[in-house]
Amino acid sequence: MRLYNTLTRAKEDFAPEDGKTVKMYVCGITAYDLCHIGHARSAVVFDVLVRYLRYLGLPVTFVRNFTDVDDKIINRANQEGIASEALAAKYIDAFYQDMDQLGILRADFEPRATEFVGEMVRLAQHLIAKGHAYATPSGDVYFRVRSFAGYGKLSGRDVEEMRSGARVAPGEEKEDPLDFALWKAAKPGEPTWESPWGLGRPGWHLECSAMSEKLLGLPLDIHGGGQDLIFPHHENEIAQSEAATDKDFARFWVHNGFVRINAEKMSKSLGNFVTIRDIYTHFLPETLRFFLLSSQYRSPLDYSAEALAEAEKGLKRIYAALAQIEETLTGTKWNQSPLPKPLADEFTALRQGWRDCLDDDLNTAGALGQVFSLVRLAGRVMDDKGLRKSEGGRELLTGVREALGEFGAVLGVMTSKPARFLDALRQCKLARQNVDTAKMETLLAARAAARAAKDFASSDSLRDELAALGVEVKDTPAGQVWDVT
Repeated sequence: MRLYNTLTRAKEDFAPEDGKTVKMYVCGITAYDLCHIGHARSAVVFDVLVRYLRYLGLPVTFVRNFTDVDDKIINRANQEGIASEALAAKYIDAFYQDMDQLGILRADFEPRATEFVGEMVRLAQHLIAKGHAYATPSGDVYFRVRSFAGYGKLSGRDVEEMRSGARVAPGEEKEDPLDFALWKAAKPGEPTWESPWGLGRPGWHLECSAMSEKLLGLPLDIHGGGQDLIFPHHENEIAQSEAATDKDFARFWVHNGFVRINAEKMSKSLGNFVTIRDIYTHFLPETLRFFLLSSQYRSPLDYSAEALAEAEKGLKRIYAALAQIEETLTGTKWNQSPLPKPLADEFTALRQGWRDCLDDDLNTAGALGQVFSLVRLAGRVMDDKGLRKSEGGRELLTGVREALGEFGAVLGVMTSKPARFLDALRQCKLARQNVDTAKMETLLAARAAARAAKDFASSDSLRDELAALGVEVKDTPAGQVWDVT
């Protein structure tokens, strides 16, 4: 497998350093608000990466943290008049609710920053002892950026250019405007811990260095997160960890791209902030996950209701094909004709193509393209009266069903029973389009009665009334079936 490494700005062959277990750390949420679609994208990307590495036979020890002490948490807690611990707990619970619906696997370790304050204090002390950090008279501790020669290697920023125009704010005790906080002295109304520098709390960057080294050991094989974390967060993690340990912090840095709305990065300040729960009120969680997989993870992803609706159509097409395959496999008498070799070769190539896409920097968009090609191949077999009754056709349809199940387990989609998903999708679309379900059911019952009485004029009229509601009706040998347009 090849992964794009932000540190080297190139795709590289990936294997764990010890040849056995992948040590992977991903920055989690700061727990002060509901998760938005950007959080969902990051969660899905690294969930699929973990699933695929395990699919390849590589054990993965996966750590995803929670920041549960931070300026944003403290400010929000003060606004709501509750303790910061209670606020963080509230939004960590909300995170699990949203992510469980999205099919995100739990990490092996999900530490909270406040559980590792002791490790952070010791790391800061070690950096001071080595001359990479300093304590101020007021009890703050800062990292000396210029003491670490490699600063900027991840983000590509030049220290001298960053320093030009930078100023120390009045009242600050920094030696250099680029220095960043490892420890913050206590302020009224904030949670605090004991330290050699007095009461205070850790800086944001320190927590990930302390937790990852404690739980995984260095170097990490993969450190991940959103592109917005490259600077300053990940750059600062590298500086403090490598300055303290004289070891590489992480071998591969993997970053997912932004979610954009109307070609702009989503942000609260622009008023284009979309929470996961906003989306769940209109679309199934699996549809959101499918949409997030439809673009290569490093590329920007443009969100819109229309784009989600297109993803919904694609997912429905796969499930409808699975339902048709299931029906064909259970209701057909087979003859002994083999499958033509070109079709067998095509099936083999598509299976391999799916894996080739994921091996190429986790290209889920390409992998979904192979899925749709498999669906079309199955459709050609089922549409061919000779092939669909052949033993070779049965083998191919069975193989497609098994392949889609295997692929779905890695991608985290296509894992429901087809009938259950299609019914849930109908109910979702009814709610989204505000269809009067009582009226719909009355019209459907009346139409079924008209068909039974061979009153086709009334049947057609009722079909038109249903169409006006957004409900399409088809007549089959098993009776009328309906769907939401």
